[in-house]
Amino acid sequence: MGEVWQATDQVIGRTVALKILKDEYMGDPGFLERFRAEARHAALVNHEGIANVFDYGEEDGSAFLVMELVPGEPLSAILDRDRTLSADKVLDIVAQTSAALHAAHQAGLVHRDVKPGNLLITPEGRVKITDFGIARIADQVPLTATGQVMGTVQYLSPEQASGQQAAPSTDIYSLGIVAYEALAGRRPFTGESQVAIAMAHINDAPPDLPGTIPEPVRNLVLSCIAKTPADRPTSAAHLSRAATMLRRGDIAGAAAIVPGIASTDSFATIDSPTQAATRVITTQSSPATAALPVTSATTAVEERKRRTNPWIWPVVILAVLLVAAGVAIALMLFNQQRPDPAASTPGSESQSAALVDISLEQFEGMDEQEFRDAVEALNLVPAVETGQPATDPALVGRIYAVAPTGPVPEGSTIAGTIHSAVAQIDDPTAAPRLGDGSDPAAQEVGATPSIVWDAATCPSGYTRGDYVATITWPDGRVQDQVTPVEGFDILAPGLGEGTTTVTYTFSCEVEGGQPLTSGSSPALEITAVAEEEPEPEPTPTPTPTPTPTPEPTTEP
Repeated sequence: MGEVWQATDQVIGRTVALKILKDEYMGDPGFLERFRAEARHAALVNHEGIANVFDYGEEDGSAFLVMELVPGEPLSAILDRDRTLSADKVLDIVAQTSAALHAAHQAGLVHRDVKPGNLLITPEGRVKITDFGIARIADQVPLTATGQVMGTVQYLSPEQASGQQAAPSTDIYSLGIVAYEALAGRRPFTGESQVAIAMAHINDAPPDLPGTIPEPVRNLVLSCIAKTPADRPTSAAHLSRAATMLRRGDIAGAAAIVPGIASTDSFATIDSPTQAATRVITTQSSPATAALPVTSATTAVEERKRRTNPWIWPVVILAVLLVAAGVAIALMLFNQQRPDPAASTPGSESQSAALVDISLEQFEGMDEQEFRDAVEALNLVPAVETGQPATDPALVGRIYAVAPTGPVPEGSTIAGTIHSAVAQIDDPTAAPRLGDGSDPAAQEVGATPSIVWDAATCPSGYTRGDYVATITWPDGRVQDQVTPVEGFDILAPGLGEGTTTVTYTFSCEVEGGQPLTSGSSPALEITAVAEEEPEPEPTPTPTPTPTPTPEPTTEP
């Protein structure tokens, strides 16, 4: 795609990453125009989990992006070194990445190329998505003579491989492939060519993840890489919340958000008749007609027919019949001991369970105990998680989100999210400074220096808004300068004679809440003195020129 350099913004003194496009991309006017549009779109997304795009430009036949310089290394380098990651670390990466993807999806953007190389991991473990929107232009994987598909083939969704339009669920699939690779140490789909890999995404079931990985984690990953988008998590936000809940051990709450976490049947493969029968025995509430998957068992046996001793057949059939008889007897005994369905508890898994309509309005503003009582009164199971900081002390500990909503069966888990304590914002501790490093006490009248300051940080869940610089001129005038970056330039006519002071504040914004505003920074004092004009040299007093006295003339 291009070369990335570390650079310094000479206007405000900020260290940035400068990406310069390769020359081969500059020759295609269509590509260049799409790249410009993608750069503009990427700059619209403001989230702590997405590397910021500060500027775009073209100079001397080259196009470049000015981006946030992210310390750390790509996930691909970590996997090359460590091969696998723990389930908790993978859940953390999934939660952070999907939260950032949700912010982009809300802005109408689909990444289309989520892969380990585009996920930077900072030394503190934070995830930053890079190349947002650029991948849908650059990494083109030709599948046919007439069409092209955007994306890296190893992480390509089935709908992308089929030439369909990408959607938010596309990014969820790709992130699921990343999670699978981080857990298993290998990608689920391989092949001898890009076309073969793409077809595997469309047709093949993924190999089982290692049994050492907790089953809910395996199920979450398999839900993400379901062939049909409708079978994946509803949104990247749902995926983020489910991964966070699993990290806390709240399996019921996670399953309420991503139902596939609680079920393995839709992902299981039948390796032998014995395995199929065993799996059915452990699910006694299944209908009797589904007790023995004869078709699947017979198919599995037929596939082994050519390499199996013919005398094994009677043994196999006898084993299947014995298992079927055991299942039938177990079901009969179970039905005899089962209480009257009319007396079943609300948590019954019967398909005739009543549906309860759930909406946020039913619970919004309740405290945790009120929420639990209200949910239990509906024959549902409550789960509570702590979410974004409150913007008002009265909202602390109050419900502001629930999931799922709509009709749900009795016995389902309803997850409510409460506000955490009001976020605190730290005031700036350092004064602004002159960008060129010169002495602020020795400036000239009319000078137009650059004013810069350190980047501000916001509490978790908040994104930084604008800075507001307050300039107090020597004549007493006060002027506010709003800027999205860490600095600004004093414009002509420049500094006036005397002392000019500069302070700044910044804001932190949160979706759906009131922004937080910091106090003022210490003041920068800039003193400008007019150059004194040299005193004129005194005019010398002219020396009088003596007038010669004429000599008297003697008369003859």
